[in-house]
Amino acid sequence: MLIELIVLVTILFLIHQRWTNREIYELGKQLNSGIKTFPLIGHIYLFIGDNVRIMKAFQIIGLDALNNKNGLTSMWFGNKLYTMVADPEAADLILKNFSEKDDLAKFASVFIGNGSIFAPVPIWRPRRKILIPMFSMKNLKYFTTIFSSESQILAEQIGKTAGKGPIPVFKYISAYTMDSISQTSMGYKMNAQKESDHFFLKGFDLGLNSIVERIGQPWLHSDVIYKSLPRYTKMMEHKKEMWAFMIELIRNKRRELEENKSTQGQYEEDYHKTFLESLIKLSGGDDGYTDDEIVEELLVILVAGTDTSAVAASFVLLVLSRYPEIQEKVFEELQEVFGDSDRPSTFDDLPRLKYLDAVIKETQRLYTTSPVVTRKVDKEFLLPSGIKLVPGTGIMVNIWALHRNPRYWGEDVEQFRPERFLDISLKHPAAFMPFSYGPRNCVGYQYAMLSLKTVLSTLLRRYKLLPATKPNSNSEFPPLRLKFDLMMKDADGFQVCFESRSKVA
Repeated sequence: MLIELIVLVTILFLIHQRWTNREIYELGKQLNSGIKTFPLIGHIYLFIGDNVRIMKAFQIIGLDALNNKNGLTSMWFGNKLYTMVADPEAADLILKNFSEKDDLAKFASVFIGNGSIFAPVPIWRPRRKILIPMFSMKNLKYFTTIFSSESQILAEQIGKTAGKGPIPVFKYISAYTMDSISQTSMGYKMNAQKESDHFFLKGFDLGLNSIVERIGQPWLHSDVIYKSLPRYTKMMEHKKEMWAFMIELIRNKRRELEENKSTQGQYEEDYHKTFLESLIKLSGGDDGYTDDEIVEELLVILVAGTDTSAVAASFVLLVLSRYPEIQEKVFEELQEVFGDSDRPSTFDDLPRLKYLDAVIKETQRLYTTSPVVTRKVDKEFLLPSGIKLVPGTGIMVNIWALHRNPRYWGEDVEQFRPERFLDISLKHPAAFMPFSYGPRNCVGYQYAMLSLKTVLSTLLRRYKLLPATKPNSNSEFPPLRLKFDLMMKDADGFQVCFESRSKVA
């Protein structure tokens, strides 16, 4: 009798859930997924496995969206429905009308707090207004001198490996980006390129890995389960150490600014500022952001400025190693700007590197650092296709698939062809969004591009890139194995061979 009662209650509960969420189930039917969906788990089975499997799942579902004329499909993550978007027109409307991040973003807040990338709208909106002036042309020009100095160190470090076979280039580039961002954000020289055992670097990597691990494993979504695990305790220990370190830097900077203010009567308006200085001043000084709020924003800047730029630069180097003729065009342009000189690149040099800019953009199209962005549906919204989004669901804009939409990029979408970014206009402004799109796009995209152009121009003048793997009999390389690691990365570690240009000239 008890078993029968349990079965009856379960059936009634499921019927109630189905009726309550009938609009959600109707939306799921309209989205017309061509991928097998199982009861209760939905498409979770596609994500079970390592980070390569997770990225493959996003690719499979993204391609399913491209197969539909409206560029949309459904993704059931357990009982949560997501509208997967691979159409620029739909993405444009969605990202302009929905600013709240999906609930998956809360997993990042455990480590980062309410930093702008992941923060709820009431926190994000006023903070963004503070962030935008920090990327002034005056500051960017100064930051370029730091990029240039650190890229010289990177070139020397890579020089020790030149001619000795493939190296995992991401390891070297991420050390460069960490040294650059720690100086521009906190005024602190991390020296990661020469001393990789800094406690901050270890805590940083562990924190990012913990976010990815939790997003990709639905059984860890429960706070009760996750916070009972040893991995959570370990992460929090690292977080405590990192936050204490950053708060000490903040308090020292507050004292320094106050001393300067008392001796000079005002802040020096023509003085270049680190992000830390800007956050203190622009938020209102001692009456502005708290130390914890500044830590949150600095961590966001560190995540965006380190991992994103390192991934983008590593993909460019990896791709160029496979396309020697394109690499040679880049080198010829560098010679036009720099001659045979190894001099540091300057802020004024970078706008002249138009072909390198096209190479970077084409690489970002095929290997975008952030393959998906999420939003929460908090209101009913009708898309041009006639699909009505309903509250209680989520949205994933699949940038990996959107950048491969043949209706906007042509039938050669899989071909690496930088020329498509030379003197052409996009068929739709949302067809290319390597730095996201809409009100919550990346405010530091100019910073990122300056860093990318600086480090790439430094390395490509000195070294010739060779592939770590050989092409097949048809002179084709095997497709890159991609993984989802908060960013999209090469699963084989971005292996590239470097040879000194002086030896091959």
